[in-house]
Amino acid sequence: MAQSIFIMTSQQEITALVRRWGTGDKDAATRLFPIIYDELRRMARHYLRAEGPGNTLQPTALVHELYLKLSHQETDFQDRRHFYAIAARQMRHLLIDHARAAHAHKRGGARARVDLPEIAAPQGAAFEALALDEALTVLEKLDERVARGVELRYFAGLSEQETAETLGVSVATLKRDWRFAQTWLRAQMSSKNSSD
Repeated sequence: MAQSIFIMTSQQEITALVRRWGTGDKDAATRLFPIIYDELRRMARHYLRAEGPGNTLQPTALVHELYLKLSHQETDFQDRRHFYAIAARQMRHLLIDHARAAHAHKRGGARARVDLPEIAAPQGAAFEALALDEALTVLEKLDERVARGVELRYFAGLSEQETAETLGVSVATLKRDWRFAQTWLRAQMSSKNSSD
């Protein structure tokens, strides 16, 4: 029981600090970052685990780039989950930027790859990060909630319950969205791979 009270207090403290950070309170950011650092590194490891062998980013570097990016923008963070959702999206964008830069530098060389075992047509098939980003961008225009669910579940590593709460939907709705996303992304990625 004492442990759950500690966790609740910690989550409440994090929520208060992310709200203050979002309004531009740099002291709150300074106090918050050490508290959430391990969780952000876990998210970064989750993202980078699927990257191909040519990846040069490390979880620590990704978290530091994320901190710099978030430090230079004001975002009205609603709570802890909202903060992590934004952090997941920013990590995705940082990785895509990194992949684009590497691709441009190599002039068509090997792109960073992302493995989506739950979405891939054949289990374990690897997809290019840039193609995945393009597919998610199109999906976001079709159904923003479904795209956010993919980001939160796959990239941020949130549970079904956490993702549903963050999106303000039931777990049943999230599961339907997830099945749709798997099918839709599988078709998009197959189409992209066959056209290359």
